[in-house]
Amino acid sequence: MSKIYMLDCTLRDGGYVNAWNFGSLVIENIVKNISEAKVEFIECGFLSEQKEITEDQSIFRTIEDAEERFSGGIGQNLALMINCGEFSPRSIKPYSGGRINIIRIAFHKHQLTEAQELCMELQQNGYKVFFQPMVTMRYTDEELLQLIRWTNINKPSAFYIVDSFGTMRKKDILRIFFLVDNNLCEDIRIGFHSHNNLQLSFSNAQELITLNSAREIIIDTSVFGMGRGAGNLCTELMIQYINENIKNKYNIMPILEVMDEYIMPIFNMHSWGYSVPYYIAAVNDCHPNYASYLSNMQTLLVKDINCIIKMIEPNKKYLFDKAYINMLYVDYQKNWIDDSSTIQGLKKLCSGRHVLVLAPGKTLMTGRKEILKYIEENNPVVISINHISDFVECDRVFVSNLKRFQRLKKMMKSKDDRIVCTSNIVGGQKMQIVNYSSYIDEDPIISDNAGVMLLNVLKNANVTNVTLAGFDGFDANQLNNYYDDKLITTIDMEKMLQINSSIAIFLRKLGECIKIKFITPSLYETSIEATL
Repeated sequence: MSKIYMLDCTLRDGGYVNAWNFGSLVIENIVKNISEAKVEFIECGFLSEQKEITEDQSIFRTIEDAEERFSGGIGQNLALMINCGEFSPRSIKPYSGGRINIIRIAFHKHQLTEAQELCMELQQNGYKVFFQPMVTMRYTDEELLQLIRWTNINKPSAFYIVDSFGTMRKKDILRIFFLVDNNLCEDIRIGFHSHNNLQLSFSNAQELITLNSAREIIIDTSVFGMGRGAGNLCTELMIQYINENIKNKYNIMPILEVMDEYIMPIFNMHSWGYSVPYYIAAVNDCHPNYASYLSNMQTLLVKDINCIIKMIEPNKKYLFDKAYINMLYVDYQKNWIDDSSTIQGLKKLCSGRHVLVLAPGKTLMTGRKEILKYIEENNPVVISINHISDFVECDRVFVSNLKRFQRLKKMMKSKDDRIVCTSNIVGGQKMQIVNYSSYIDEDPIISDNAGVMLLNVLKNANVTNVTLAGFDGFDANQLNNYYDDKLITTIDMEKMLQINSSIAIFLRKLGECIKIKFITPSLYETSIEATL
């Protein structure tokens, strides 16, 4: 039976979740606890010259910077990872006997030559190298054999099978493992790094460690499966399985302490794990960031996400291209119609009157008194966004979000003649429709944000004064973002901050032609004030 080792990559792969911002002391404590658990290899983070970093992040400019951080009380076999292209071989100094003695090289297929040169440079400087061809499934058998022949000559310490997109089934992992195992030099370890898009990381790892092979095998894990998207194989599950079925050699309690004290608070802020969008990405054999991008738009039904992902060209599947997926998204949403009659109707409705826009922010609850007072004093045209108000009779309900529309259909009844929807939504005959592509913003972060689109529609309808309520901006605590808990969506913090910034810029520009006023508190008020 194989000799099994574990490598915990919480601080590196898990760092995609929180931008590697664990905190300096937490980073040291996590490494200390994992070392106390007797996990053989600990990956402490990235080695990168490209990323912007602080001392609170598990990213390091040089190996020496990392050595200073982990100088005391921690076992050997600490590792750092280099994403090929992010670190120059010229920056590598000879290994000086420090605790960080392993460098992992992750590379895409087109970076093979560069990765091989980096591997040789690191080895010449005394480091152990783990060689990791990402999306190993992309290699043909002959390409893998060529890579193995090079590996046999240059002797990195480990050669990895990398399931980057979580698409490997049992037959895939066994086929590739036996091909590698039968052709790789016996003294080179085989590593396995997986993602959990199909919930198969744990079962695939079990298959490998129970094979009748003399090979030393390294299984990559992270505490609580921390990692972007669907996450990784859980350290605690693998420890328990090995202790019970192979050899009782790990201490589980230090790992549980890391989970409880450090990882769960992060999970509560930035969730990860198996989900339908990541499942769709996996079964379509494409980069999971495509799924997360479409899911974060918060406008699509699952069937629409699946349709768009199926539109991705084969040569675009493996490297995430944000501009490309945004183009597919916008093209999918387009359904051009002549909306002149709808715009003319809005012009007539709003002419000579105040216009009050009700966005679904939390302040619709806390600011109802001010809203009702404003309505009583000004008799405005009231337009709600993606919801039907339960305390104000709206003149129009603007809907640009297909997911919201599905919910609103149950509430419309005979009043659906108030609905103004964008042309990406197929609605009833009484609905007024505006052309989707005419009102999206040039900034892809907020291209079809409902509030942005409505304000563009009102601008086209010659509205020059708009009062906003419930237009709060996004809060890190998602429970604070909507007046109705049923509207709460899952969106990562980075995306929220980007949306807030982009909407602020949009409102500042819009303020040059439309006078905007807030009657409930908003993060965007200062943006409007800057234009006055």
